[in-house]
Amino acid sequence: MRVVFLDDVDGVARAGEIKNVADGYARNFLLPRKLAASATAATMQQAEKRAKQLAVEQEKLDAAAQKVAGQVGKTAIVITAKVGEEGRLFGSVTASDIADEVNARAGTQLGHRQVALPQPIKEVGNYEIEVSLTRNVKAQVKVEVKGEGVPEPLAVAAGAAETEAEAEAESESEAEA
Repeated sequence: MRVVFLDDVDGVARAGEIKNVADGYARNFLLPRKLAASATAATMQQAEKRAKQLAVEQEKLDAAAQKVAGQVGKTAIVITAKVGEEGRLFGSVTASDIADEVNARAGTQLGHRQVALPQPIKEVGNYEIEVSLTRNVKAQVKVEVKGEGVPEPLAVAAGAAETEAEAEAESESEAEA
C-alpha cells in the first residue's frame, strides 16, 4: 500500500515521505495511529505542509541544542562514587546519573536514553561519552569519575607495592644478565 507519512516513524520514514509499505502494517499500525494516510493528492499536500513545519521546528531545536552542546563540552562532569580498595566502584555510574548531571549543568530535559553509554561505568577514571541532544545534534561529554572512601594509607601502600614489584623485576633482570 502506498502511504504518505504524517509523522516521523523511527526506522521507517520521516514526515512527508511517500513509501510503499505492507498492507497489514498500514491498516493495523500506521493508519489507526494517524502516523500515515493513503497517498492521495490531498494527503500529499497536507504531508508536505506538515514536513515544512516540522523542519522549521527542528531547526530551532537544533540551534538551541548547539548552544547547550557548547556549554556541556567545555568542562568535565565530575561524579563521585564510593570506591573499594582496588579502584572499582561499589555500584556503578549509569546513563541516568550522567543525564542528571548534564541537566543540572545545562538546564535541559535530557533523558537517560539520549546518553550513549554501552555499559555502566564501574571504575574510577576519565571517560568521553556521546550525548544526543536532538536527532541532528550530538555532543561529546567528558565524565570524570572520582573515588570516595578510599583510605589514604591504602592508596599509598598500593603505590609502594607497585614500586617494590618493579624493583624486584629489575634485580631479577640484572641477575640474569
